[in-house]
Amino acid sequence: MPDGSPISEPPVSSALLTVPNVITFARLCAVPLAVWLVLQHRMEEAFYLFIAAGISDAVDGWLARRGAGSALGAIMDPVADKVLLVTMYITLATVAVLPDWLAILVVFRDIVIVGGVLMLAVTGQQVAIRPLLISKLNTVLQIALVASVLFMAGFAFTAPLVQAILVWAVAATTLSSGAAYVWNAVRAR
Repeated sequence: MPDGSPISEPPVSSALLTVPNVITFARLCAVPLAVWLVLQHRMEEAFYLFIAAGISDAVDGWLARRGAGSALGAIMDPVADKVLLVTMYITLATVAVLPDWLAILVVFRDIVIVGGVLMLAVTGQQVAIRPLLISKLNTVLQIALVASVLFMAGFAFTAPLVQAILVWAVAATTLSSGAAYVWNAVRAR
C-alpha cells in the first residue's frame, strides 16, 4: 500500500452458512462416496470425485480469501481435506492399490501430530502449529499419489516407476514432516 500501512487479512465471519462452508461440507460428505467407489473398484469414478474435491478445495479457499471466510470454515476446511486424504490412503491400501505400510505411516503421522496438539492443549501449554514447508510438500505428494493411482487403476494405465517414486517420496516426506513437527514441539518447550 502506498501509505506504508500493512495489508490486512479479509475479515473472518462467525456465520455458519457461507458458500465456502457449504462447499467444504459437501467435500466432507463426498468422503463416504469416495470410499464406496474404491471398495466397488470403480476407480474411474473415484478419480473424478477426487479431482472434483480438489477443485472444490481451491474454490472454497479462493472465496474465503476474498472475504467469505468464517471461523468454522478455517477449522472445517483442513479437517475435510485431511479426512479425505487419510480415508483414501486407508481404503486404497484395503483394496491393495497402495502398500498397507504406507497407509499406516500416513495415519500414524497424523495421529502423532493431533495427539501431540491435544496433549499440549490439555496440559495448558500454548499450541501454535504452523504448516512447515516439508509438510506442504508432503501434502502435495500425498495428493499426487492418490490421484495417480486412482487414474492408473481407473483407466488401466500402468507406470510402475512413477508410482514407486511417488510411494517412496510420500514415505520420506511423511517421516520427515512428522519428525519436524515433533522436533519443533520439543524444542519449543
